[in-house]
This record gives sequence, C-alpha cells and structure tokens, in this order.
Amino acid sequence: MADAPSHRRQTFDALFSREPDPWDFETSEYEREKRAATIAALKGATFEGALEVGCATGVLSRELAHHCAQLLALDVSDRAVDLARERSVAQVSVRYRRAEVPRDWPDGSFDLIVFSEVLYFLSAHEIAAVSRQACDALAPEGLCLLVNWTGPNDLPVSGDDAVRLFVEAASWQSDEPRLAPSYRIDRLQHSS
Repeated sequence: MADAPSHRRQTFDALFSREPDPWDFETSEYEREKRAATIAALKGATFEGALEVGCATGVLSRELAHHCAQLLALDVSDRAVDLARERSVAQVSVRYRRAEVPRDWPDGSFDLIVFSEVLYFLSAHEIAAVSRQACDALAPEGLCLLVNWTGPNDLPVSGDDAVRLFVEAASWQSDEPRLAPSYRIDRLQHSS
C-alpha cells in the first residue's frame, strides 16, 4: 500500500492544478535573470549525472540539461512533474520523478546537485537531513548549488537561514556566495 500524500505534496498539487505557472517561471524577469545566474554558476562545466531537487515545471531543468549527460529532476507535486514532462519531451537526458525529500532521496551518486528555491519549504531538521544526503550522494569533485530567495517569507526558515543550516549539517566547503538584491547562489563542494 502506498504512503498517503503528505500535507506538502497535497498543497503543491493543489497549487499547480490551480495555476500551472504559479511563480511565473516562464515570463518573470526575476526568474530569467536568476536562471541565467544559476547556469553561470556552473562556470562552463559539464556533468555526467545531475540531480535537481524541486524542479517544479522543469524550466530550469531544460537549461541544466544542456550541461548534463543525465539529469534526474524531482518535485513533490505530481502535477508539477506532469507539466515538466509535457514541456520537455525532446530532452531524453532528463528524467522527472515525484519525490519528497528527505524521505524519498534517490539512490546513486551525482556530480551536480541543485536546490533552487526549495530549501525554505523544509523544516530545519529536514534541511539538515537533505544536506547530509546530498553530501553523501555528491561525487568527490562534484558541485552542489543552493539558490535561495533572501526576501521576507512566511515559510519555516529564511533563505539565508536555509543556507546556514545546510552548510552546518555536513562537511561542506563554500565559495563566496553570489549575492543579488533578492536571492543568493552558493557553490558548495566537499570540504578537504
């Protein structure tokens, strides 16, 4: 018997059913600029196996796919995953899966892991758990990107606190973050 959907899963399924692009991923200048900055944070690298946690409708996934041989893109919402699949039929290197981290963390190793505007939807305990899972799943020379809104929110933690909790929970080494007026991008690797 399958697990009952979590409150978070039900909330996001309802959101994406009411509004297929609830954050204006396709049209927002903020979203376009943030995606470009996220791709720039890859510094031209290419990756064999990547993981994107919180892919929503797959807008960032489609851009990440140009830098990855294989990309596994996860979202808590079945509806968001369906929308992402519908919009990326030509990209066979991308697999979309409904999963709720930390409980549904995928097996395998990845040389790129991306969390874009998803960590603050988790509790402090869950952020620590996914940090340890990501650290364990990241290949030795891999890259973990954290992209977080830094403005006010009514979520469990702020974007800045999400980064702090994530970095403190495992053995991470961080570059200087890229700070924009309303978001930050942190590049993490295994500490030496």
